[in-house]
Amino acid sequence: KEKVLVESSINSLRIVVALKKFDDIEIVLAKRFMRFLTQRAENFVILRRKPVEGYDISFLVTNAHTERMYKHKLVDFIIQFMEDIDKEISDIRLTVNARARVVAQEYLKEFA
Repeated sequence: KEKVLVESSINSLRIVVALKKFDDIEIVLAKRFMRFLTQRAENFVILRRKPVEGYDISFLVTNAHTERMYKHKLVDFIIQFMEDIDKEISDIRLTVNARARVVAQEYLKEFA
């Protein structure tokens, strides 16, 4: 279930996103991937370390960011960032499933 929360104040905008997760594997992958990214939040100027409860990732855009950066580039970055995260989680899920299939096949060879 995907959802987005946008909160505004006088000098900032917080965008919080919950990723779509179809099963337990994607829940675990999303949690691990988000933890990996938030540990490197200082490399992403607008990424916050801790999202709002019930959401996966949070961005904070302040008036200082909008003065230093192009607004349309900020929007493009957030959209591209979320698309890339979704793609990465899907790719990792496919890799995990492929590895699990190989392991299961090798294990079942013992009984054949």
